[in-house]
Order: sequence, then C-alpha cells, then structure tokens
Amino acid sequence: MPKDLRYTLYLDMYSPLLTDKQRETLDLYYNEDLSLGEISEVVGITRQGVMNCIKTSEGRLTELEEEMGLVKRFMLLKERIEALENELRAGKKIDAGIEGCLDEIKALL
Repeated sequence: MPKDLRYTLYLDMYSPLLTDKQRETLDLYYNEDLSLGEISEVVGITRQGVMNCIKTSEGRLTELEEEMGLVKRFMLLKERIEALENELRAGKKIDAGIEGCLDEIKALL
C-alpha cells in the first residue's frame, strides 16, 4: 500500500477530529513510518484491521479537507507569502504587487 503523503498534512490539520484509535494508527503509519505488522502489535489489532482503520481514516480526512479546505488555503497562503518574499529579496518595485498579494492573503483568511 503506497503512502500518499498529503495525508500527513491532513493529519496535522484535522487530527483532533479523528478518534483516538484513528489518530494513533495514522500517526504510527505516516509520522513514525511503522509497517502494518508493527502497528498491529502496538494497537493490538490485526494487520487487516490496521489497513481498514487507515483506509477509513484517510477517507475521513479527505472528507474533512473537501468540506473545510484548510490545507488548500494553507498551501495557497504559503505560496503567496513565498512569492512576496522572493520579490522583496530581489528588490523589485512591487507596490501594486504587494497590495494584490495582501488582498489575496486576506481573502484566504
């Protein structure tokens, strides 16, 4: 089962909305990089149970992101700030650009 690392961002943002078991299982899988067998020993369920928990939890995280879009907003905000920083470091005249970026940032918040 290949890991989709966007779930690490989703987990950071939405982990309080998961059950304790879901949160622990995903943390061990994505953040601690444990195998399904290792996770099954830690949480006391079968490998199949671990895989089911991961799939269910990933589905829940995807639903939460679709509903709230917090990770998408965060990534857009990060991109805008980085672009603005790059322009400032390059010494470009960006008075109008700064206003536009700030308006976009405010809209994201």
